[in-house]
Order: sequence, then structure tokens, then C-alpha cells
Amino acid sequence: MSDTSPLRVLIVDDEAPARSRMRDLLGECADDAPLVVVGEAASGRAALEALAREPADVVLLDMRMPEMDGIEVAQHLQQLERPPAVVFATAFDDSAIRAFEVHAVDYLLKPIRLERLKEALARARAAPARPAALNELAQAPRKHLCAQERGRIHLIPIADVVYLKAELKYVSVRTAAREHLIEESLTRLEQEFGERFVRVHRNCLVARAAVRGFERAEAGGEARWEILLIGVDERIAVSRRQQHVVREFSR
Repeated sequence: MSDTSPLRVLIVDDEAPARSRMRDLLGECADDAPLVVVGEAASGRAALEALAREPADVVLLDMRMPEMDGIEVAQHLQQLERPPAVVFATAFDDSAIRAFEVHAVDYLLKPIRLERLKEALARARAAPARPAALNELAQAPRKHLCAQERGRIHLIPIADVVYLKAELKYVSVRTAAREHLIEESLTRLEQEFGERFVRVHRNCLVARAAVRGFERAEAGGEARWEILLIGVDERIAVSRRQQHVVREFSR
């Protein structure tokens, strides 16, 4: 973003009084540096939808919100073609604040002071948050995956995922309703969601809750186990190396 162009800011907070207070503070910041508030959002999902309509340079993002917290929202924002800089607003304790500082992620401590907001906006112009830093800050697995579709971010609830399959540089995310493609590493997904999914092949993770059963089948003259899934007719082959999965589910 140019140092002379107005800074485009999106306010994200689930509490209306907090959004109003932030808008007032930004109005005072505009006296020193040009900026425009492009919108407000009361949830992470609403923020993603707002950014699809109206891009922003900076997102002022509340940490604690329903459905998904600020860290997860920020992770999804990194999937945009031009990710905005993120400044978190938080009432966390000192230990959490130190975590932000260690990972060089900017934050505003509630109640927010005008001078600190001006400082954060200036930093946001120069140094947006790094995706790796956001991943390290995450306290728990994401509740959603996100897929880029026609320039927009589509959220996929993890609870709806039947399997994840590596396809060249993409991962295919299968739900009972449809298939999505995401640009993530299958290994990274296994590390994050290992309790929910089981590896059945070098290129496939299956949701434990979606396993309906197993059947023997012939393929290329060899017998193999195939997984029967809940919600989809497709069967997933179990590799020789992962045969222990069949025994694990048969106990």
C-alpha cells in the first residue's frame, strides 16, 4: 500500500459498542494520516464476505468471537490474493501478550488508547503478519478449512469433511455435499487435525467419524481393503502400509 493513499480499514468485533468505539478512534486518527473505514463485521465469516466485496489494507480484529476466534480468521485471510495486514484487539493476560510480541504480530490491548492505535496503523503499513507466525499462535485446530472460489473464500466446517486427499499441489476436501480444492499440505493438515483424521494411504486422510466399515476387494489381481464411508458412495483404498487401520477399527 502507498504511504500517501488512504489506509482502507475493516473493523471486526462481535460487540457493537466496541465497533462504534473503534470507529470513533479511527476518526481521530484520520486527522494525522489519511484513512477510510470500508466496513464493519460482527463475525469472522462476515469479515471474509465483506472483504470479498470491498478489499481492505488493514483489518482490526477482535480475538474472542463466536464460531471462530481472531487467530483462525487471520489464518483464512492469508488465502486472499492480497492479504490485508492484521492488528488484533485483545483483553488477554500478560502471558498471551508476550506471545504476540515474540511472533512479531501487532495487537491492541483493550481498552484501546488513541496513540497506540495510531502506532499500530503505522506498523501495519510496513509489516503485515506472517502466516507462519499466525500458525504458531493458534491455540487449537481450526474449525474450518477455506477454499478460494471465484475470488472469494469459502469456509468448510471441519466437522463436515469426509476425507482429505492430496492431488498434485492441491488437497481435495470431500464433504457429503461436494468437493473443494485447497492449497495446503496434507502433512500439515495431519499434524493439525490428527485426532479427527486417520491416514489410510500416503495421499489420503479419512475422518474417523465417517468410517462406516471395511470390505475386501480385488484390484490388479491383488486383494485389498477398502473403506466404506458415511455420506458418500466413493470407497477409499487402504494401502499395505496402513493395514493396521483396519485392525484398529475392528477392536
